[in-house]
Amino acid sequence: MLKFYYNAAPNPLKVALLLEELGLPYEAVPIDTRKGEQHAPAFLQVNPNAKVPALVDGDVSMFDSNAMLLFLAERAGRFVAPSGDTAWRAETLSWLMFLATGVGPFSGQSVHFRHVAPKSQDYALNRYDYEAHRHWGVIEQRLAGRDWMVGDAYSIVDMAVWGWARMLPYITGMDDVWARYPNTKRLLDAVSARPAAQAAEALKTRHAFKTELDDDAKRALYPQNERLKTQ
Repeated sequence: MLKFYYNAAPNPLKVALLLEELGLPYEAVPIDTRKGEQHAPAFLQVNPNAKVPALVDGDVSMFDSNAMLLFLAERAGRFVAPSGDTAWRAETLSWLMFLATGVGPFSGQSVHFRHVAPKSQDYALNRYDYEAHRHWGVIEQRLAGRDWMVGDAYSIVDMAVWGWARMLPYITGMDDVWARYPNTKRLLDAVSARPAAQAAEALKTRHAFKTELDDDAKRALYPQNERLKTQ
């Protein structure tokens, strides 16, 4: 049986969505990153980058959520470009990498500098907020006049968008964010209505993850800050 290491963040949940869509049996193993469990030696054997999600399937170990989406979908032959459809596969790879290198990182940094960093970080927040909106604007434009991100069917690219789009009000700090991104909201609602998405969301309730952002949690999540204490 698959072992799926997760927490309630966007990247693990988009992989959980695919696992549920494929009907794959898996053992959900919570990794409480605010308790520092991602730094445990046993977990580092699975993911040396100390991040979730991670996946073990027999002698196969994987990390990076977008790599997992592509690997699992291609292995199953579902939610991905049909064999031989070069144009569809090219679009899939392009948009997955755009999400991996743009949407996720800039959305994450927008969250960090909006909700976590000291409030004097106006320059950083302005940069990451701008870039997060710019990237989501590309998604919004892509979805204009089309139901799904690539090809003509629901795919792992839509699952990857869903993982992060759920968090857009928190990412942007905007109460009316969906007025700005109506096409993205339409996709979000379409995916969220699927039973697999509801099962993936329910995964968050299986474990009582630590919610306090106390000093121990900050050391576990942001070990780089320890360097500031010696300067």
